[in-house]
Parts: sequence; C-alpha cells; structure tokens
Amino acid sequence: MTRTSGYGFGRHILGAAAFAFGAISFFWHDFDAWQHLQTLSSTPGGELLVRIVSIVEMIGGLCIQWRRSERLGALLLGLIYLFFALICVPRIIAKPLSYGSGFGTLFEELSLVSGAWIVFFAAEPPSPWRARALQIGRYLFGLCVVSFTIEQALYLEATAEFVPKWILPSQMFWAIATTIAFGLAAIALLSGLMSRLASRLTTAMIVVFGLLIWVPAVILDPHTHMNWAGLAQNYAIAGAAWITADFLSGHLTQ
Repeated sequence: MTRTSGYGFGRHILGAAAFAFGAISFFWHDFDAWQHLQTLSSTPGGELLVRIVSIVEMIGGLCIQWRRSERLGALLLGLIYLFFALICVPRIIAKPLSYGSGFGTLFEELSLVSGAWIVFFAAEPPSPWRARALQIGRYLFGLCVVSFTIEQALYLEATAEFVPKWILPSQMFWAIATTIAFGLAAIALLSGLMSRLASRLTTAMIVVFGLLIWVPAVILDPHTHMNWAGLAQNYAIAGAAWITADFLSGHLTQ
C-alpha cells in the first residue's frame, strides 16, 4: 500500500467551512446565535476565549488544505470540535430530554471530529493501527448519522419548516423522506452494506441542504449571524461526510 492521503476532496470542504466559521465567529460580535459560542462568551474572559478558539479554527482550516500540513490542520480542528462537543455535556445533564440542544448538537460536533480524525490518520504510513483508527472514524460518523435521523424524527415539523415551500410535493414529504434517507444511510455506514453509495448520497443530500436552505437565507438576510454560521456549519458537516466517502471509496488510502 502507498500513502495517497490528500487526494480526497472532502478535506478541502471541511477546511474551507472551518475557516469560514472561525472568521465569522472572530469578526462578528453577536455570540448568541450559536450555542457553543454563547457558552464560551458567557464565561470569564469569554470574548477573548471565543477569539482564540476562532483563530485556532481558522489556522486548522488553512493547514488542512495542504498535504505537508494536513495532519496539523486535522489535529487542530479535531481538538476544537472535540472541545465544542464537550461543551454540550453540561447542557445534556441539565436538560437530558432536550435532544436538539443537547445530544443533537453533540453529535453534530462529533461528526466534524470524525472527519478530522480520518484525515489525521490517513496521513500516517500504512499500519494495522492506522487501518483500525480509520474504521473508528467511519463508525463514529455513522453514529452521528443515527443522531441526525433521531433529531429530524423528533422535530419533524420544525424540519419541514426548513424545506422551501416551492419544492413539490410538500414540505412534510421532504422532511420525512430525508429522515428516512438518513436512517438508511446510518444502517449502511454501520453495517458496511452499500456504505460507499450511502456515504456519497449522504454527502450530496447535505450539500443540497446548504444550497436550498442556508445559501438563500444568507442572500435574503445577510446581516443575521445565525444564517452565516448555519451555512458554514452545514458545509463543515458536508465536508466530514465527503471525507468519509473519500475514505470508503479508497481515495485516502490505496
């Protein structure tokens, strides 16, 4: 086996989205629009902490773009996203039944951890440990897709509201259809059955979410922090999904 890490395109999407989110967080003074930013900003010296984290996220997003520094970038992003995930734990303990703001957000951040994890270990020379580590990243992303399924199922009406009204046959139809699609993808990713196809279709679906939901939101209301942060987060998750698909398709390891 030869090292071919870096040919997958997913890391470029993840890195660009990470840089964008870091820049948005650094230059925007409204930290209430995104949960982990709100949590950080409410601590002593919180605004400084947000800016430090944002700088690290931007550096990681840049470093992951190039093969010589991709491992450093993946490490920085993985640590940042793990930090964001851990911030969710007190919220889960306080309100265990509030899935969206607790477990839902936790697994969103862990999906980004899985993308950074795969890139980090794909850059290592081939070894049995490397192969196991890459599989861990793939299964972690599969668990996150399980969470995406659960969250959409629990908040089906809210999910339907995100669907543009002009898309036929109805908003609820597409809310149900995408929930089922996530569920089937989770089964495929965790079982290994048709996992390559599932990872590609999941990536495409998340990319379309950004094009149909968040891009129009930014165009219609560019002054709202939530719209920009949502767009960046959507494509960061798309990048993680793309990285998983790259790995399963053999673009990272051949």
